[in-house]
This record gives sequence, structure tokens and C-alpha cells, in this order.
Amino acid sequence: MPASPLQPFFKQRGWKPFAFQKEVWSAYSAGKSGLLHAPTGQGKTLAVWLGPVAEAIKTPPAAGCAVIWLTPLRALAQDTLRALREPLEILAPQLQVEARTGDTSSYVRAKLRKALPFGLVTTPESLSLMLTHDDTRQKLSGLKAVIVDEWHELLGSKRGVQAELCLARLRTWFPDLKIWGLSATLGNLDQAREVLLGDLSANERAVTVSADLKKEIKIETIIPKEIDRFPWSGHIGTRLAPQVLEHLEKANTTLIFTNTRSQVEIWCQELLALKPEWSDQIAMHHGSLDPAERTKVEQGLREGSLRCVVCTSSLDLGVDFSPVDQVIQIGSPKGIARLLQRAGRSGHRPGKASRILGVPTFAMELVEFAAVRDAALIRHLESRRPLLKPLDVLVQHLVTCAIGEPFEPEAMRREISSTHAFRGITDIEWDWCLGFISSGGRALSTYPRYQKARLENGRYIVDDKRLIQLHRLSIGTITGDTHVTVRFASGQTLGTVEEGFISRLRPGSLLVFAGRKLELVRFHQKVATVRLATKDARGNIAVWGGSKMPLSTELAHATAARLRGEGKPAPEMKCIAPILTIQKRWSELPDDRILLVEHTRSREGEHLFVYPMAGRLVHEGIGSLMAYRLRLKDNVIVTQNDYGFCLTARRGLNLSEEIIRLNLSIDNLFEDLIACLNTAELARRQFREVARVAGLILPQLPGRKTRSHREIQASSRLLFEVLERYDPENLLLLQSQREIMEKQLEYSRLKISLEDIEQRPIHMIETKNLTPMAFPLWADRLSATLPAGDAATRLEQMLQDLNRAASK
Repeated sequence: MPASPLQPFFKQRGWKPFAFQKEVWSAYSAGKSGLLHAPTGQGKTLAVWLGPVAEAIKTPPAAGCAVIWLTPLRALAQDTLRALREPLEILAPQLQVEARTGDTSSYVRAKLRKALPFGLVTTPESLSLMLTHDDTRQKLSGLKAVIVDEWHELLGSKRGVQAELCLARLRTWFPDLKIWGLSATLGNLDQAREVLLGDLSANERAVTVSADLKKEIKIETIIPKEIDRFPWSGHIGTRLAPQVLEHLEKANTTLIFTNTRSQVEIWCQELLALKPEWSDQIAMHHGSLDPAERTKVEQGLREGSLRCVVCTSSLDLGVDFSPVDQVIQIGSPKGIARLLQRAGRSGHRPGKASRILGVPTFAMELVEFAAVRDAALIRHLESRRPLLKPLDVLVQHLVTCAIGEPFEPEAMRREISSTHAFRGITDIEWDWCLGFISSGGRALSTYPRYQKARLENGRYIVDDKRLIQLHRLSIGTITGDTHVTVRFASGQTLGTVEEGFISRLRPGSLLVFAGRKLELVRFHQKVATVRLATKDARGNIAVWGGSKMPLSTELAHATAARLRGEGKPAPEMKCIAPILTIQKRWSELPDDRILLVEHTRSREGEHLFVYPMAGRLVHEGIGSLMAYRLRLKDNVIVTQNDYGFCLTARRGLNLSEEIIRLNLSIDNLFEDLIACLNTAELARRQFREVARVAGLILPQLPGRKTRSHREIQASSRLLFEVLERYDPENLLLLQSQREIMEKQLEYSRLKISLEDIEQRPIHMIETKNLTPMAFPLWADRLSATLPAGDAATRLEQMLQDLNRAASK
């Protein structure tokens, strides 16, 4: 495509289009679809947006929506609107762009119901909701393109599958539709394009465009002034806050990323305690804060009025904060792509270097920061595994489609099979899905509330107004603990916390949330009323569910390479050298080419330390499996971290290599894991999420009393037991079991790890003392099994013994 229609915009900005932008415009003009991969802040938005704009300038579109922009986060919608409107103000002021998300006001929603603009920014959930209206096909009759932003964030999730299904519906309606995805951090680009485009990916009109831009990324680490020879997880943490403060004082604006929302609250309090005069210059940002609070922080970043914002992944994506000149990462990012994504928040302009400063919370994270730098330099990024056959998402989508336009089953099956997620759907699975939406399945067929769709004249239709209303309220795949709104008596809302956290507090209890010390006044009907605390005591830091992120496979390999001594000299490795020296003196360094096994005795009994170097969740599974297969009469306690796991028992852990290999075999793996874990209870919990998505647990109508989390649990438990008894082959039960295995243990990765271990030599070492690699596993077991005071006393005594031994 000649770039001439777009020249006025670039001329006014003093810019020249990049080659990859021209390549995308040309491909779009030729009617092609594809995936664009480029570093953060290099002009991806303009590359995919200006193709449809140039087309509209050349051939003015009829009234209505020509482009749907799909964003993974509704919080990004306003920033996306700004980015899309900027070139239109110069090139085509007559073209309008609006947003339709869960945060959109009722006034704007009503306006959009009457007429859609040229460009519509929306989310997978809101796009699904549009499909429930019978006039949507007509309103989108002028649709030319769908652009999926930050595709890597959706890929591999149920929201991504929801997007796949919506795109398949739009492709059926408009066969010439062009679909483009954007991604900055992906290792499996071709597969990502295949998932995005479905059947279109096999077409010659599908392309992948990669920007050949070498963006400079500088990764540095705060080196602790002192480091213990026997470190344990989290013990450094906020001890480095004074050094972090030194770096904050040198920069105008800094983003501090943490891996959890609780860490955001902790670090914000820590920095304010060190620098109280910055109370109006330090802010926080995470997904549980009220949208108004987040918007205020984002505006402060744009204006440059904030010196520091402590945040989670809520600021990973999309938002363009040009004033940010420094990014700090608290704790290991656990993934290469995650670190690069966050680093890209600084220097968010073509030609500008991105900088990120790592803050270790555990000595071994120094190795991880050195390793992530190695991997980032060669762009060795993680892949996102696509999700296959989540039937709860499919049955929800089928009801969505039947509400909007009654469908003929065979035509719908062809449409569904055009997606990557369901291209292998079997006759049994398809027939089950149709039976589920029409009767609820074999065990629930006598209950009218589960009979949603009916077959009429060869087509499935949903026409019960109450069921339609309930379904629209339940569209989406995001599930979790019931949320409680936190607000002042004046009515100002601060955000939400999980019911499980707030229900443990009594009126008068102190808590820390949204960067404030608060006192709980009362908790009633999903609202926690609070006031600012007048006491100076420490409050309960708000906590949210979710496990710690495991080390990615790619970063685990890079870390093992560092431990082997590969890579250029690095300050992180120099700092940790004394710890590694002791480890080598008393044992060996763990590696992903051998399996290091240490056997140690202490006053608690015997300890077997095994180091597969495969990440926390995999080690939890392997440790539980090995404990189950050993069948020791004494109880075996299992602890794990990203480097290995520990089995502790009174006796019976002095094993031969043959016995270890036998107990790490992949034979009967799935069945043994189910037997050794409380998978029945875990699957029951997971079923609650599956049941919500599938529409078995319906929301309350507006104005009705909201059901408590306990009531929802009881409802899902009853459903689970009914299906288990009367319909044990129900596909949602089987899906719950599969999901919990992947979610809790990364089953696919676990199996690959065990296959890899079968090929490794085993190095078994009897150690007189706990080694530096074993000590954090021992300490984790201690804190989990003893009262806090007793654990601290025992920990201090062990540290003294180990330091004496190391000094000899």
C-alpha cells in the first residue's frame, strides 16, 4: 500500500515509518491476516491500526463499525482509545472510536446499542455479550478487521479460547474479515498465529511479521552489601529497601513491579516508612484497587507528578508512560518474557533503551537475575501452550450464540471446528455439549433450570427471558474467590479484597489496603466499611489467593547454565560465590544435566534433598509422588522450591540409586498422582470454577440478595456429588480433574521432567550438614510445621551450627 494517505500524520510528528509497519500495511491492503511481533514501544499499534485507517480514507466506509480492537484488559481501554484517536485527529477526524467494556458507563452503553462507531475497543467478554443480541450481525455488516492486542496474554487461557470462538463466529458471518494479532514477548510465534487465525492460518493469505529492531535492554541487579552463607527464601526482601530508595532518588519516575498484590502493599508501606515526606509522590497500582484509584495513579504517571508507583502485572501491558525512566523488579520475575515485558515500560519509545533493576529477595535469585540477562540477550523466550477443548467455555459460547441467532448443529460444528482449540472435537464430545445445553446432561435432565436451549425446526434456540438475562450476567471465564468491596463510610470505594481474607477479621481489627492503614468498622452484605486507623500498630496486609509463580523451563535451564559456570563474569555471581563455594565443598552444585540427591540427618530425622531444577509446581508433584510410592510407615513431609524438593521422615530415606529411579518412573504416573494427592477435594474446588463458566451455577439477578461464598461452595459441592454419583463420565468432571493436574502440578511439564530425569546420571551424596541449597528447603518445612517462635529459635540454632561448620 502506498503510504501517501498516512504521510500527514508522520510528517507532523517528524517520524518515518519503520519497514515492518509498511510491511503490515501492504499485507493488510492485500487482504491478508497475520501476527505482528515487535518489541514493546516500537510502534506496533500504528502498524496494525493505520492499515484500516488508510483503507477508510481511500474508500470511506458506510456507517457502522469497521474495526474491532480486542484488548485483554479493560483497564487498557482508555489508553488504547487515546492511541487510536491520535492519528484520526489528523488523518480522518470524521472517524470515531469508542470503548465498550465492563467499565463503560450505562449512558455510553445505551449509545453504542443504537449505533456503533468506526472503531470499537472491547474485551472478549464484551464481544461475547454482543453476540447475544439478534441485531449484532446487521450492526457489524461493515466490519473489515479485528485486531487482537497483546495476544500473548490471552494465548493459553480460557479467555483466549473465548476469543477464538468469537472470531470463528465473526469469520462465519464475514468470510473476508481480516484478523491481526499483536505480541511483544513470545517464543512460539507460528503456533500463536495458528491459534489466532484458526483455519485461516493454513491459508496463503496468513503472514507473520517480525520487526527487525534491536531494542537495547539493560538488566542490572542491586547487590546486597552483606549476604548470609545459608540464605532462605524471602529473608532479604525489604532489607534492601534503603538501597532501593537510593535508586529512586536518582530518577524522576520509577515503576516498582512485584509478583503479588500483597507485596505491593508491603513495599509501599516500607518505602513510606523510610521516606514519609514522599507520601504524595508514592502510589500503588494493582487489579483489586477501584478503577477510579487506578485511573488517578495512571494520570499521575503521565503528568510526571508521581516519583514512584509500586505495582503488579496490572501495569505490565499497553499503557504508554513516556515519563518512566526506570523500572525495578522485586524478586525474580520467574520468566524471561515477563522481565522483558516489564523492562519495556521504561524507554517506551523507538530508539530508547529500556532499563530494569532487579532486587533479590533470596540469595539464589541473584543467579536467576544473571541467567535472565543471558537469556534475554539471545531472545530465548518462553512459549505459551494453547489450551485445548475446555468444554465449559464451549457450552457457554453455544448458549451465547443460540440467544443471538438460533443455530443449526452441523453448521455450528463446522464453525467450532475451525478454531485451534476445538479442531479435534469428537462426535461424543459434540453430542454431549448439545445435550448439556438442552437438558443439563443425564443427571440434571429433570431440572428445568438447566434446560436452556431447545431444538426447533432443526435449530437450537434460547427464548426464556430470565435465562437470557442470567446468562448475560454470567458471560466470561474469570472466576475466583467472592470479592468484598472495601469502602469508607462516606461512600468512597478503595477496591476489593477476597471474602476469605476479610471474614477472618473482627470489627476494630487493623488492615493495610490501597496503601492505607485502616480499621474495620463492619462487614455486611459484601461490603467492608473501614476508616483510617488512628493506632500506629501494624495491620494485617491484605492477601489474595494464588500460588507463587514457578520458575519457567527456559529460565530454569539458563539458571542451571549459570551454576555450571557458563556465561560472562557477572556481579551477581561474584556476590553469591561464597555460598556456591560451600555448596561445592560439602556436595555439588545442582544441574539440569544430572540429578543431585543429598541425604542428611538432623534431630528431626532423615532428609532426602532432590534437585531436578524444574520449578516449584513440578517439584511439589514429584515430591508427593515419591513420598506416596515409598510407602513409609512414618509420615513423610514434603517441601519444595524452584530448585528441588525435600522429603523428611524419622527413618527410611537412605535409599539406593535403583530405588530412587524406580520411584521416579513415569509408569502409572497419572493414576499415582491422583492417588497420592487429595485430588478429589482439589477437583471439587476446580469444578466450582468449571461449573460457573459452564452456567451450572447461575448469578443472582440485580436487586436480589447476593449469595455468600459459602453458599456458592455448597451449591457446587452438591452438584459435584450428584454428577459423581449419577453421571461419573460427565465431561465437566473429567475436565476438572485435568485442569487441577495442570494448575496445581503443571502435569505436562512434570511428565517431561520425569522423562528427562530417566536419562540423567544420579549423583548421590551423603552430607554431614545441611548444604546452602538444602537449607532453604529445611527452613520452609520448619516454618510450616512449628509455631513461629519455636521455628525462629530452631532456625537460629541451625544457622549458628552451620556457620561454625563452614568456618572450619
